[in-house]
Amino acid sequence: MNSEIKKKRTKAELKAGRAGKRRLLGEAFRGTYGHFILGIVGILMAIVSAYCVPLITSFTIDYVLIDYAETGYQGGMVVAPWIENIIAGLGGKQFLVDHLYIMGIALVLMTGLNAFSVYLRRSEVAKGSELMAYNFRTKLYHHLANVPYDYFKHISSGDVIQRCTSDVDTIRRFVQNQLLEIVRTVFMIIVAAVIMFSMNAKLALLSVMIMPFLAVASFIYCKGVKKNFTLVDEAEGALSAAVQENASGIRVVRAFGQQRSEMDSFTEKNADYSKKSLKLNNIMAYFWGCSDSFGYIQIGVSLVFSIVFVLRKEISIGELLVFSSYTSMLVWPVRQLGRILADLEKAGVSLGRLNEIVEAPLEEEPGKALTPEIRGGVEFRNVGFGYEDGQEVLKDISFTAKPGETIAILGSTGSGKSSLVQLLQRLYTVREGEILIDGVNINDIERHHLRRNIGIVLQEPFLYSRTIMENVRIVRPDAPVEDVYEAAGVASVHDVIMSFEKGYDTVVGEKGITLSGGQKQRVAIARMLMQKAPIIILDDSMSAVDTETDAAIRDALHARRDGCTTFIISHRITTLSRADKILVLEGGRLVQMGTHEELIHRDGLYKRIADIQNLLEDEFLQDEGKEANE
Repeated sequence: MNSEIKKKRTKAELKAGRAGKRRLLGEAFRGTYGHFILGIVGILMAIVSAYCVPLITSFTIDYVLIDYAETGYQGGMVVAPWIENIIAGLGGKQFLVDHLYIMGIALVLMTGLNAFSVYLRRSEVAKGSELMAYNFRTKLYHHLANVPYDYFKHISSGDVIQRCTSDVDTIRRFVQNQLLEIVRTVFMIIVAAVIMFSMNAKLALLSVMIMPFLAVASFIYCKGVKKNFTLVDEAEGALSAAVQENASGIRVVRAFGQQRSEMDSFTEKNADYSKKSLKLNNIMAYFWGCSDSFGYIQIGVSLVFSIVFVLRKEISIGELLVFSSYTSMLVWPVRQLGRILADLEKAGVSLGRLNEIVEAPLEEEPGKALTPEIRGGVEFRNVGFGYEDGQEVLKDISFTAKPGETIAILGSTGSGKSSLVQLLQRLYTVREGEILIDGVNINDIERHHLRRNIGIVLQEPFLYSRTIMENVRIVRPDAPVEDVYEAAGVASVHDVIMSFEKGYDTVVGEKGITLSGGQKQRVAIARMLMQKAPIIILDDSMSAVDTETDAAIRDALHARRDGCTTFIISHRITTLSRADKILVLEGGRLVQMGTHEELIHRDGLYKRIADIQNLLEDEFLQDEGKEANE
């Protein structure tokens, strides 16, 4: 019974997956149909012009140049009545003999038409496929920008990059190089078959007798490599993730001397990718080698029997040229079916990987999507929260913050400090209780409006690989330079920036790698201040600055807070001491709450940490005094 349910569920999932792929393709191909229609027109023109060249050559030999009464061949070329009428109007067969250059001009025109048709096909298909790839990338980027925050905890960024680049390019290459080749191959087979069988059915059969086996072999090969394509794609994703992680974490790798360990890990993934790619390439080489052999055999068979038929005077020399030309023109497109079908399978695998991203649920608006004026009043009512794995992070958290107050948060690692402020931005959704801002449940506030009014600086801030000016201005690109200077001054980083050779035009490098940890945090604070949000969050965002700079930033923030509600997460008692209210978390619970003066005289975690920090500070001052005396 369970197996039947599982089977039904699997079928339902497969059906849903196919429907999802169709929807994704429909969106990707939007606006491209005109280009592909012109591409098909180009294909049809190219086929007609390509097939006309052997026919014109055959007509020239069989009708214009050779007198079959002398050769003993009694068939002669059968010319359509309307062509006979045209020739008669020009002066008959002798006119063509006397003006043979006309046939040369006809060949040149057909060749020129073929060249133009190929250009039209390739250019229009290239435009359509590039537009399709553009639509894919736009769709993926838009979707990734709107998935829940938790989504990125369960997927490798390297794998996401590989899907959005390599997989999209795989589909683009298939559409550009192979998709319309199917149309071309079908039309070529139909047109060639009609012409060849109308000339000589027996020779036509001999000229195409191996092609059905080539087609069947192509289908078998296609099915055989599908699994290998998937394995290679997954291995490439793992390799991309390894490169991306090492490039992003190069400081950590160097600091801990992990080059050898990381190199071993990379070598293992690289070897796995190479092994699977080599296996796939061996299968492809075996198929192409065998199909080449069969293709040449088919051409040889057609040529040999054509010569025999000419010697028997069953066909003319011109018809021999038609059969040999058409056989060569047919063998390779039929052989290419293997490549086309294999690339189709590969593109299908890539499409499935892209669809996995698009099928990820978007962040929802659970409430009314209101856009109220936010002044900064915050209230947590019996808030509880836990991640999907069942781990309970916060339990029964209740407190209020009036507009303009500073709320400090202290707690050991894993106590839920960052989770608490992330709930305020609705990066996660509370499981129990509710959070109110100015009396409105945050679930009822439109998420973009909510986050525009809550500025946040993380302990490890992200800076773009742009100039410092662009990084600070990113929330207000048109902000006056004076506002940038003011925000940087409050963050105690203006003088540092001006000391750089290019000042605010200094490019900080990927993730701000050219700046120190403290400089990155202060630039991020300046960026957050440009937002002018009524609620700001400093999530241990001054951990990398010295205590003097920390105090200067806090003084500047306190002087200009203008009714701004501030949440500060820190382990420094000096950073927390001036807060209007201090929250002490332990094990996900709010165990203490009060001002610095209240908590310093009350037994608990806050007093213990304060005593330890005071003791360490006293010892440091004593050591400095001893060194000065010496």
